[in-house]
Order: sequence, then structure tokens, then C-alpha cells
Amino acid sequence: MAKKNGKVKGLWKEFKEFINKGNAFMLAVGVVIGGAFSAIVNAVVNILLSVATWGVPGGLKGLITVLPAAPGNAAQQGPVGQQFDATELAQKTIDFAKSQDVVIDKDSATFVQWQTALLGKYTLHGTTYSFNGAAVIDWGAFLTALISFLIIAIVLFIIVKVVNTVSRKNEEMKAKAQEEYYKKHPEERPVEEAPAAPAPTELDVLTEIRDQLKALGEKK
Repeated sequence: MAKKNGKVKGLWKEFKEFINKGNAFMLAVGVVIGGAFSAIVNAVVNILLSVATWGVPGGLKGLITVLPAAPGNAAQQGPVGQQFDATELAQKTIDFAKSQDVVIDKDSATFVQWQTALLGKYTLHGTTYSFNGAAVIDWGAFLTALISFLIIAIVLFIIVKVVNTVSRKNEEMKAKAQEEYYKKHPEERPVEEAPAAPAPTELDVLTEIRDQLKALGEKK
């Protein structure tokens, strides 16, 4: 029992040491700031995307390609086709009910129910509904992700550039102030140590041995 309690206390001590380390604290701060920064970047991206796609009907979300249904694959056909325009929703609702041998019109009591059932099978991309079972290439999502990446990369580059510039200026100011101090107090300037002589290479050792053998031969 005592051994188990000692092990628990040891783990708790290690945990406290880890938490008290500056790296763990800075990591937590970085995560919080990163989350807040991500929200700001997402807001900027949405604004820029809205401006860039202002004249495009449905925006980038409407840029999709619905692949033709595979031969014999009824699951990709859709009850009223693979895709249809949002302006055709009312008529497609009537056609959907008709495919189930039910005749309705826009004023029918069950019209909203049939429309809700139809919308459960389709997804709106911009101004176009596409069947959930169809194979869809979402170009809009790809372009959105690409533009978001470029914007985030540019913003981060600017931030890093500014931080590096400020840091370099601070280092230059500190070095200048230090140099001015040493000019007024030269006795406190640290003595620069002479660089250590490079270690002799194998060629240097062989050359020295050769010279020594040569000198011994001349003495004889």
C-alpha cells in the first residue's frame, strides 16, 4: 500500500512539474490564441468570398458537376432526376408525389409534407438541388478551400514578417545601446577569447613525421 501511494505521489509530482513548465503554459496560450485567430480568419475569408462571388448565382457553392448515373444503378437516379433548379421545387414536389401514385397541387394539405420528404433526398448547392445518391464533384468546396488556404498563408506571412522585423529592430537597438555603454565603460567590455587552433589532420601528422624522419636522415 505504501509503495502504491509513493508511486501516485511521484506521478502527481511529475504532473505538477510538467504543468509548471513554461512550455506547457505557452502551448495552452498558443492554442487559445490560435482558436481566436482562426475565427477571425474564417470571418475574413467569408467576407472576401462573398465579395468575390457577388455576381455568381449561388456563389461558389453552386459550382458542382453531377456525374451521370451508372448504367443500371437506380440508387443514383433520384425520384425526380439527379438535379433540378431551386425554382422548380414546387413542380418537382408535385412530380415526386405523382411518382408515389399521389396527386397533389400547391394548395394541397400534404404539399409541405411531400416537399419536406423530397428535400430529405436532395442537397442544395447554390441554386441547384442535387440527389444525395448521385456522384457529385464539388468544385465550389475545392475553390473555397484553396482560396481560404491562400488568404491564411498571406495573413500568416504578413504577421511573421512584421514580428521578425520588430524583433530585428529590437535586437539592433539593444546591440547599439550595449555598444554605447561599452564606449563609456570600456573596462567592462568582455574580452574576446582567441579562437582555438584547429585540431591537426591526418595529413598534418604524416607531414610532421616525414619532416622529422627527413631531419634525422640529414643528421646521419
